[in-house]
Amino acid sequence: MKLVSACLCGINCKYDGGNNLRPYFAELLAMGEVIPVCPEQLGGLTTPRSACEISGGTGLDVVQGNALVINRHGMNVTPNLIRGAEETLSIAIQAAVDGAILKRGSPSCGSGNIYDGTFTHKMIVGDGVTTAMLKRHGFQVWNEEEYLRDKGVWTSIESS
Repeated sequence: MKLVSACLCGINCKYDGGNNLRPYFAELLAMGEVIPVCPEQLGGLTTPRSACEISGGTGLDVVQGNALVINRHGMNVTPNLIRGAEETLSIAIQAAVDGAILKRGSPSCGSGNIYDGTFTHKMIVGDGVTTAMLKRHGFQVWNEEEYLRDKGVWTSIESS
């Protein structure tokens, strides 16, 4: 059993009220093989909500108290993303999952690459807050592209 970003299953929980549907993950959810999570909702943020990015570092820096998560309006939403990461970690532990498939680029779920905090669509190397917390506790995390390639389901990188 794995966690999966709820937006990848077609659940409308993205900041703009939409989703990032990847049919493969919706099928896994329908078969009961994954547990959908949206750390930003688990942290108390609404859908829709203002876009947010990590300012001054990566998700690991946020977890360590050395960076902030700021929304497009300049509001500090760091406590929400920390709470969402803690709730997601709790679910992972309680369900004894063997990993998580999380949405690339997200300030919560990003794995490998996240936006740089300038709201200019520039990406940097690093993980989101939830991914950093899960990895710190020994969970393997893939972004959706890595996982689909590893499974042989996806043979080319698709931008989203």
